[in-house]
Amino acid sequence: MTTANEPYVLNIGPQHPSTHGVFRLRVVMDGERIQDIDMVIGYLHRSMEKLAEERTYTQNIPFTDRTDYLAAMSNNLGYCLAAERLAGVEVPERASYLRVIFAELQRIASHSMGNGTFINDAGAWSTPLMYMFREREKILDLFEMTCGARLTTNYMRIGGVAFDPPNEFYPAVNALIDELPDRIDEYTELLVDNEILLARTRNVGVLSAADAINGSITGPMLRASGVPWDLRKAEPYCSYDRFDFDIPVGHVGDCYDRFMVRLEEMRQSVRIIRQALEDLPSGPHKTEIPLALRPEPGEAYARVEGPRGELGFYVVSDGGPAPYRFHIRAPSLINLSLLRQMAVGASLPDAIVTLGSTDIVVGEIDR
Repeated sequence: MTTANEPYVLNIGPQHPSTHGVFRLRVVMDGERIQDIDMVIGYLHRSMEKLAEERTYTQNIPFTDRTDYLAAMSNNLGYCLAAERLAGVEVPERASYLRVIFAELQRIASHSMGNGTFINDAGAWSTPLMYMFREREKILDLFEMTCGARLTTNYMRIGGVAFDPPNEFYPAVNALIDELPDRIDEYTELLVDNEILLARTRNVGVLSAADAINGSITGPMLRASGVPWDLRKAEPYCSYDRFDFDIPVGHVGDCYDRFMVRLEEMRQSVRIIRQALEDLPSGPHKTEIPLALRPEPGEAYARVEGPRGELGFYVVSDGGPAPYRFHIRAPSLINLSLLRQMAVGASLPDAIVTLGSTDIVVGEIDR
């Protein structure tokens, strides 16, 4: 039996709708305030990195679909860049542009899901989520049109992309990017000045720029804390240096800023896609490689700016047809690591909103 002054432990999960996956929070409460919090992971572990050491370099691409399953294109891209760096494979210019188009479409789809579920965590009805799912579904239609899959796309290949988009893809994607700015304006009008959203997110889950940097935080969470770091600008890959776009940043580093940064990044992705489509070069969509690729012994690391931050792949070759070592730098795992710092001292409802603002995907935490 506890007294009024005695802390108590509250378990949330491992299957709770607020945790965005099979994930558990062990919360020590002192009255209505959080005294301590543990993030318990491992419920979805699949030994993916070890299994990758028994499959060829090409056979490992589908594994990357199933890490961050809300951003399969970005995961495909990061791994293929690492394998290409390891094997010295050059990618045709057209393939680089196609990779940018699909990676940015994936970013919009991922941010639509991230912001939509975040609004639900903040207590809204499902209307904003359904609005954002509307755009996400149109993007998944484009993926299906191109590669036959919507979620686990397996589209990128070592040396380029699996298929050139069909002729009907181009009018469909142009129609979508013409429509998206008005849709994003609609979200802005509906949500940005909403007094309930402001009350639930302003000065909640604050993460300073210094703490974000010290914690190796990347992506929208880092930029929301006021740090304009984006790999597409800092270390361009896939011809990103040819495109004109801005890096949205926040000022406070709270849940509201994280929401706004993702919203503004959707606008910038539209700008990038439009430029890539206008300048899309002709030529092959892939460099042919051996069926059983055997890179020379060595190691390579490649990273991309995924929707959740820096997504890196480290691959080691011993000269055989499969990687000797395969490791993923998963941004969700690192971004989750500072949840305790952001949540201790807050109320439980604020902690749930803060968790939602990190936009984690448990599939890339439990690899």
